[in-house]
Amino acid sequence: MSDISTPVMNGSTATFDAELKNWLDYEKTSVKLIKIISELYYDKAVETVLFRKPLIDQAAGEVINHHSYAKTVSQHPITIHDTLAIAEELVKLDLAPSRLDLGKLAIEWFTEKENYADIRSFLDDKLNHLTSAKNHGVTPKDVVLYGFGRIGRLLARELVAQAGAGQQLRLRAIVTRGYSASDLYKRADLLRNDSIHGHFRGTIQEDPDNKALIINGHTVYMIDASSPDSVDYTQYGINDALVIDNTGVWRDREGLSKHLESKGVAKVLLTAPGKGDVPNIVYGVNQNQFDIDSENVWSAASCTTNAIVPVIKVIEEKLGIENGHIETVHAYTNDQNLLDNFHKGSRRGRSAAFNMVITETGAAKAVFKVFPNLKGKLTGNAVRVPIPCGSLAILVLKLKQKTDIETINGMMREEALFGQLVEQIQYAYSNELVSTDIVGNPCAVIFDSKATIVSEDGTSATLYAWYDNEYGYTRQVVRMAKHLAKVRRATYY
Repeated sequence: MSDISTPVMNGSTATFDAELKNWLDYEKTSVKLIKIISELYYDKAVETVLFRKPLIDQAAGEVINHHSYAKTVSQHPITIHDTLAIAEELVKLDLAPSRLDLGKLAIEWFTEKENYADIRSFLDDKLNHLTSAKNHGVTPKDVVLYGFGRIGRLLARELVAQAGAGQQLRLRAIVTRGYSASDLYKRADLLRNDSIHGHFRGTIQEDPDNKALIINGHTVYMIDASSPDSVDYTQYGINDALVIDNTGVWRDREGLSKHLESKGVAKVLLTAPGKGDVPNIVYGVNQNQFDIDSENVWSAASCTTNAIVPVIKVIEEKLGIENGHIETVHAYTNDQNLLDNFHKGSRRGRSAAFNMVITETGAAKAVFKVFPNLKGKLTGNAVRVPIPCGSLAILVLKLKQKTDIETINGMMREEALFGQLVEQIQYAYSNELVSTDIVGNPCAVIFDSKATIVSEDGTSATLYAWYDNEYGYTRQVVRMAKHLAKVRRATYY
């Protein structure tokens, strides 16, 4: 059977019928795969991905499209029949809660099958640490969202979507300033419908009697509080909780530590750059540089920092950076005015919907906290543009080692598929990639390989790094939250 992504185009009716039959076969196979993927996820807490492309809660056509991407970017003939064969054996295994990459397993099976009697013996060998060990269980962690704006609502969606049977993070409460029954319904509607990220895929029920929202079966209390230290969470049955502060009001240790004075709180994670000695973490890069047992106040840095740091890490470690400049082309945010009006910041008072607005960014300075050796070598600025979501960082770097386009792209591709940053970097190869294409992407950064520029002498490079400044960042916050809560599943990437 010909591969669905490489049809024979001779214009005959027979070819048309053959290709249609081929597609229908792929759809049927995709449905079978989706069924097994769901069984693994809901019955065994095993989540499967395909080179970071989600497979849970996906339509058949999208799963087929993910396989087309996997075949192209990995340069291996991965088909949905291959991943189905692997999944059919996975569901028979006594697996610990984990996250598995079917793409990596498919490539390894393709290249190593001669060493094994069958797929089962192959999986027994590769996943031995996930089948023989009994110590991979985790204790679920209560989560409280402090604030319910753009990031807060996306966090609520994502925490519920990733809850599964509730073995990891459990969203228990959302704290806002002020409460009324009408507010409850308004907030529920804002959670249901989003102009950028679409409709919530699930059900939301308002429970005004208990001042709660029931989101896909999760009872989430809506708590009214005027300050971080004024809530007794234990009266809601919430204990040892992780508070995710997405208000941005308190950014230093003194302010954020107020959360720890509320009963039932163990740690706090800020969804903005932290000030002073608050650890700023880009998950995947520097989370292990700090002791999560002794530190209770954390920052997930900014969306831009999360996008550029993974790219900087790869280039610095493999080629070295002499100096450079980072220019961010950023979607407008609620901090700007819709129409011209007074604003304490320069230029941000001008209409966000009509103007490109030059503004400052702390992303370059944030890089120094992760890579102290680059301090003083990088500058940064930003331009806010009239789109609601989807941003781009342009990194102009002078390198210590000479290179070329193929080498840089190869480095990023390898890291995106098999390196330590597989959750953070997605490798893009489309000639038509634009900002709307990356809205909803779960990675911290989408590396645009077709846009890479290297000088003739090979000493400088210009790299283009896209990112969904809302959803991509939210996924990084969730990854960090799982790390702090010690509920991250074992992985096979």
